[in-house]
Amino acid sequence: MIELEGLTKRYGEKMAVNHLTFTVRPGIVTGFLGPNGAGKSTTMRMLLGLDRPTAGDVRIDGQHYDRLKDPLKYIGALLDAKAMHGGRSAFNHLLCLAQSNGIPRARVHEVLDTVGLTAVAKKKAKGFSLGMGQRLGIAGALLGDPRILMFDEPVNGLDPEGIHWIRNLMKSLAAQGRTVFVSSHLMSEMALTADHLVVIGQGRLLADTSMADFIRQNSRSYVRIRSPQRERLLDVLHGAGITVVEAGGEALEVDGTKSEHIGELAAQHQLVLHELSPQQASLEEAFMQLTAESVEYHAHSDPGLGATAPAAAPPVAPPAGQQQAPQWGNDWKKG
Repeated sequence: MIELEGLTKRYGEKMAVNHLTFTVRPGIVTGFLGPNGAGKSTTMRMLLGLDRPTAGDVRIDGQHYDRLKDPLKYIGALLDAKAMHGGRSAFNHLLCLAQSNGIPRARVHEVLDTVGLTAVAKKKAKGFSLGMGQRLGIAGALLGDPRILMFDEPVNGLDPEGIHWIRNLMKSLAAQGRTVFVSSHLMSEMALTADHLVVIGQGRLLADTSMADFIRQNSRSYVRIRSPQRERLLDVLHGAGITVVEAGGEALEVDGTKSEHIGELAAQHQLVLHELSPQQASLEEAFMQLTAESVEYHAHSDPGLGATAPAAAPPVAPPAGQQQAPQWGNDWKKG
């Protein structure tokens, strides 16, 4: 279990993390989300004692990280896949970590096999591709067979097979009763992997809830209907006190009413339906809705690429009902 209580980090005038309080529990995959610059990496560094908090506290199974004996047996982490000596082989890199934490040599062979690097165990890490380096970093996190795993952007550089593998690995670790805490900007992957979400923006906690509740609370759910008897269907729905929004393509949208009820009404009045589908926003849409006011890095059109807006013009507010989407450019390291 990971526990944060009032965790705060300030760099001069910059408040990177602002009184974060939440608990990462075992048995589930907890996703850690936030726009670039939200304070995710700083929070993870404080968990491992790499940055000292300005205020507040963070504990690993009830203890501070620097009090843990053989910490790799308590928590394994991947924060930077390039944080290794390039002149060492994959095997020797892991062996050094193992020897520093009282881990048997045989365990090095086991984790290399788990991540699929046995065939290149004797090769120097500096020759590894981004994906291979990522696998080696994951091997290091697994080395001590810890009860707590923490990954920052674990799918970075992995091919489709590798992404599928790490997704199932994290789910398997959680199913074993371990604590799994993972940060990623890939919303599609997070939606497939995480059971619970912690969302921060500008260093502050924005949400600490289940995946299903997060999407439901931060997005619109509605039922989409299409019928060749559109006008009659409108009359029936209005007669039942149901508010209908006319959408494009002859479709109708209904908020706050279950699709079963609409289907029963249509059947009672012998109406033909070509579509009756509940619509739920994606994790990405819900995330952008919640964090729209917390995005620190906004990109704008380059006039040299055909934009007609004058230089230095103020940002244009999005249309009513829409939110400015966060931009995932080269600032990913600031997260």
